[in-house]
Amino acid sequence: MPENKMGVMPENRLLLSISIPMMISMLVQALYNVVDSVFVSWISEDALNAVSLAFPIQNLMIAVSVGTCIGVNALLSRSLGARDQEMANQAANTGIFLSMASYLVFAIIGIFFSRTFFALQVESEAVIGYGFDFMFWICVLSFGLFGQIIFSRLLQSTGKTFLSMIVQLVGAVLNIILNPIFIFGYFGFPAMGVVGSAMATVVGQIVGMVLAIYLHQKYNKEIQLSLVQIICPSGLVIRKIYAVGFPSIIMQSISSIMVLAVNQILLAFTQTATAVFGIYFKIQGFFFMPVFGLNNGIVPIIAYNYGSRKPTRIVNTTKLAVLYAVAMLTLGFLVFQLFPAPLLRIFKASEDMIAIGVPALRYISPSFLLAGLVIVATSVFQAMGRGFLSMMISLVRQLIFLVPAAYLLSLTGNLNLVWLSFPIAEVAASILSAVFLKKVYQQVILPMQKNESDTAGAGGQIYRHPDEETNSN
Repeated sequence: MPENKMGVMPENRLLLSISIPMMISMLVQALYNVVDSVFVSWISEDALNAVSLAFPIQNLMIAVSVGTCIGVNALLSRSLGARDQEMANQAANTGIFLSMASYLVFAIIGIFFSRTFFALQVESEAVIGYGFDFMFWICVLSFGLFGQIIFSRLLQSTGKTFLSMIVQLVGAVLNIILNPIFIFGYFGFPAMGVVGSAMATVVGQIVGMVLAIYLHQKYNKEIQLSLVQIICPSGLVIRKIYAVGFPSIIMQSISSIMVLAVNQILLAFTQTATAVFGIYFKIQGFFFMPVFGLNNGIVPIIAYNYGSRKPTRIVNTTKLAVLYAVAMLTLGFLVFQLFPAPLLRIFKASEDMIAIGVPALRYISPSFLLAGLVIVATSVFQAMGRGFLSMMISLVRQLIFLVPAAYLLSLTGNLNLVWLSFPIAEVAASILSAVFLKKVYQQVILPMQKNESDTAGAGGQIYRHPDEETNSN
């Protein structure tokens, strides 16, 4: 096979060419998330609270889908870098099977457990009713979400991020357009309220899925799909995918557990605090989602060059990604510090919400200054098959430190202090990230660089990959 651009293009140009389309699409996705909540907030604060409480389930679906796809992308990109076309094809086909199997699980959850999920958290019948209406349709029709993500990631894995951006833009823009139409009943449509918001979401996802399948079939010639491999996947390939993907799923699911736990801590103060927390997650997406888009770009780059045994390109890409991530999140820190009240008023915030939300945004946002390093580090480890390290960082960042800190600070009776748990946890996660990066550099990158030098000196003699050395010992 000819050398893919991920192995030869200058690192900065490659990173920007792959990441910028994904950053734009993720930014539009963040815009959709905000617009969605803005329209819901016009129904009532109870409706906004219900959608905020549903966030962990939505996030869990995305975590399972994206986590699986990270495993698929890492295996697929490494296989392409190693010129193993058959394994690359099996990774893609197995990923499609796993995505559809995941959809069935969440459809069952939506049918049988939607009302129970909200009844366990709140006593308000209004919130429970709104929550059931939203979560039921989001889960039952989530095949569009899972289909769109897997086929978009197959495009990303071969560097076709512009096409992936088009898919996500179409789905997100359609969501934004349909939300007010379905919620309030414009242009002859019935006013569906919270159900309308859910339907706008799933329609956008289904259209995005159809477009992603079309673009993959037309332009992604580096991967060949096989109905036989989709229906009858290889157990070995599933294990290889989840060797990276399962820790990633756990890592991304941790945020759902964290939100559930923090919401319970906040409910002890006031229900309005959970609405503020939900608004925070929507707004911070404007700064974190582009960083996640950047991460989506570095995973195939690092995985490909790891498979091709090009350590210098891995190091340069990582340094550039950290620089860009820190710059974007520093901007987010400044916006949250300077304009908290105007941000909250976008959601028709009451004076009570303003009083709670302004210090919340200012107390949480210092964590942004360290988050860039942490987020990039987790993706580097995933791309190199070290998913366990990524999982450990996320556990420290969102559970081991954050939730206990939030609980202990809540015992003071001061709600404002609870928000300090976020920067506390980020400090711990950044220290751990630096330690793990140093360990991987010493154990993996340095041996690869030495082998690279020895190979050049020996006139091109083949050397062994660090993973191969580890497996042989």
